[in-house]
Amino acid sequence: MKSTKVTEGNTTVLVPVPPEGVPFPPSEAPVFYNPHMELNRDISVAATLAYARRLSSQKEIDISDIRYVDTMSASGIRGLRIANEVGVSTTLNDWSDEAFELILENIELTGLSETAEATCKNANVLMHERRFNIVDLDPFGSPAPYLDAATRSVVHLLEVTATDTAPLCGAHFNSGMRKYTAVPLNNEFHSEMGVRILLGKVARELAKHDKGMTPLLSHATRHYVRAYLQVKKGAKQADRSLRELGFLIHCEKCGQRRFFHGLAVAIDDTCPSCENKMQIAGPLWLGQLHEKEFCDEVLAEMESLDLGKKEQAKKIIIACRDEFNMPFFYDQHLICKRIGISAPAMEGFIEALRSTGASVSRTHFSGTSFKTDAELDSINEVLRSM
Repeated sequence: MKSTKVTEGNTTVLVPVPPEGVPFPPSEAPVFYNPHMELNRDISVAATLAYARRLSSQKEIDISDIRYVDTMSASGIRGLRIANEVGVSTTLNDWSDEAFELILENIELTGLSETAEATCKNANVLMHERRFNIVDLDPFGSPAPYLDAATRSVVHLLEVTATDTAPLCGAHFNSGMRKYTAVPLNNEFHSEMGVRILLGKVARELAKHDKGMTPLLSHATRHYVRAYLQVKKGAKQADRSLRELGFLIHCEKCGQRRFFHGLAVAIDDTCPSCENKMQIAGPLWLGQLHEKEFCDEVLAEMESLDLGKKEQAKKIIIACRDEFNMPFFYDQHLICKRIGISAPAMEGFIEALRSTGASVSRTHFSGTSFKTDAELDSINEVLRSM
């Protein structure tokens, strides 16, 4: 296997050279490496460091004693960056023999043999065998087959990526139903739908092990969803998390939506505005997606880190931090299309809506998305007046 050196952050590792004529990401390369996920890894380094400092302060343990696992390491670049730039005790795992050998080379290359270890196992087997303070689940595709083992293994922080956005967001409806045991909707806020379907699935998996969760940071970027979830042990914590699950009903015709908490709810699926039949989605997570304090801690860590995608990463974290805490954004352009007007400038519209007394913010999901506690009729009225 041919390899070449790449540097991300201040960590240099060997990655495979794809076969001739095969562009990145090298789906046919013996060991997977995707340079387009550097932004994801930059945020991971800062978020893991922020949480490691918080955990070290709360539990009075040294950062080097915090146990982190990169469950599907491939070349090892994510886990080695965590070991090198965060300083936690890192396990890098992959069940591919070729990946395992490359990880061993990279541990030697980076001089991290005292901080990082390599294992060659099925990820589920490893997570059922051992407990880790921080579990990083970053599969190629859906994390669903690994969530039972991950939620069993994790003690403090679960970091999870899903790249199967089509099933999560309702574009591949039956696949989403099978993998996440939830009904997704493929509409204007499908990206947030994917985040909340994933978090709802994780909350249900954690509850099986008498664990609850608090989302610290969740974002949908390009082709993937990424979430950082603080895990709390105990049946009461699991019950508290389950109370954040529920259902959405949405009118595709006029845009009206309503939320219902609970897993056994009675829902009238007739739209109160236009009497159209409403679509039902769920169960999904209706609670917070981000913790403002944690986002500030991540931003503070980014200032001192050498990150190749720092400015782009900061924009995502700032947008997440400043999002209004409620389920599902509106798309301004789609609303304007429904009511037959041209879309005004976003900033002017946000200020006009805020002047009515409503809470409102832009979101990280798209440039035309916003969240508000204003009723849809009020939103339409503000838009028509501009």
